[in-house]
Amino acid sequence: MSIELVRTIAELKAKTSALLVSRAGAGGGEVGSGARAVGTLALVPTMGALHHGHAQLAAAAVAENSVVVASVFVNPLQFGDATDLARYPRTTDADLALLEKVGVDFMFAPTVEQMYPTGEPMVRITAGKLGNMYEGASRPGHFDGALTVVAKLLHVGMPGRGLAAPDAAGRLPYRAYFGQKDAQQLTLVRKMVADLNFPVEIVPVPTVRDADGLASSSRNRFLSEQERESALVLSRALLLLKRRADAHEPLDIDSAVDLVRSAPGVDLDYLEVVDPATLEVRGENCQDTPFTGEALVLIAAKVGPVRLIDNMPLG
Repeated sequence: MSIELVRTIAELKAKTSALLVSRAGAGGGEVGSGARAVGTLALVPTMGALHHGHAQLAAAAVAENSVVVASVFVNPLQFGDATDLARYPRTTDADLALLEKVGVDFMFAPTVEQMYPTGEPMVRITAGKLGNMYEGASRPGHFDGALTVVAKLLHVGMPGRGLAAPDAAGRLPYRAYFGQKDAQQLTLVRKMVADLNFPVEIVPVPTVRDADGLASSSRNRFLSEQERESALVLSRALLLLKRRADAHEPLDIDSAVDLVRSAPGVDLDYLEVVDPATLEVRGENCQDTPFTGEALVLIAAKVGPVRLIDNMPLG
């Protein structure tokens, strides 16, 4: 089956419900013997300008579910700067081709009017305290906008036939896939789903990196050759801290900060070692004492005109 481009919510619900029923009757999907679980629906929310990191997200969803929808929607609520919104790349044909190659069934690409038919929504999801930290401190309101559209997309994608019971392993038949590169967004989405009892399982997919180590991002295309070379210091600093953590050495975070600041054209915003579950800054075992336990390093910097984020699990 070729991928279908769907523009409206009504069409998406009708088509996904029909395909779920069809594949359940046929005993599963078409991607190898036992490759797809029967009766499960997956959503992969994106803003388009897809790259091989998104392909890995979609591939994970295809491998585990009978029907897969990838949404492509440049959400205006996430942009505080109209110029940034206007210049965000729209690559519908290329996105469609990438998703079809991976095996996605539907690309849901609604208009702004389809998602917000009465204009900007008066009632929105609020990200709370965590939404004002790290990326939220530099982009006020960004995570409120992100959670609002994710909430809408989760409800839009929800199977029209209703949800079945969890399987023997406790997994829900409706799942949404998010990349771990956007660690703060992933944490907030998980909190929203848990706090508001959304009947969906959030599935994290590890960060995908380019061959030179730079975390894959749609923003990388805006880097010049020299800026990209400077940007590699982000992943080098993360790997430095990972090696120290693996050896149970003091992390000496100050030296990692100095490394990033030494790169030409790199303006460091933050480099923090945090609790993986809450993203609260870890105060112990980070600077001068041997590292133990688990943590997550968050980093953000502006390289030339481009803001980049990355992270690395420790322990």
